[in-house]
Amino acid sequence: MRTLGIDYGDARVGIAISDPLGITSQGLETIHHKGNDKIVLKRLEEILQKYEVDIIVIGMPFNMDGTVSERIEITQKFIHKLKCKFNKVKVDTMDERLTTVAAHKTMNILNVNKKDKRNIVDTISAEYILETYMNKYL
Repeated sequence: MRTLGIDYGDARVGIAISDPLGITSQGLETIHHKGNDKIVLKRLEEILQKYEVDIIVIGMPFNMDGTVSERIEITQKFIHKLKCKFNKVKVDTMDERLTTVAAHKTMNILNVNKKDKRNIVDTISAEYILETYMNKYL
């Protein structure tokens, strides 16, 4: 069974996945949804069937001082949709502070083209969320 990492955003959702043994993680894709969660849920359904996912980890966007951001409410509504649609899959959360900063640093080190960064930053962030979760709980 695998663990899926999600970096949930207004227009894009980054997706990362673990290997079957839960040892490594890799970025999978970015879902462009323009605020339509039905697109995200449909694609996640396909991914969950293909990879036999048993845990979904979604990043929680706390403020830097640890307080709740307005973005958390939106993310919690999405988590509710996840739990309703995929009720046999465990849904957990992980603090995602600084994952986007880390993703940008990684892309700068790798000299990723500025034009390409927008398409992969969320996937890399999802991988950091998943990796942090795996290191802490698996």
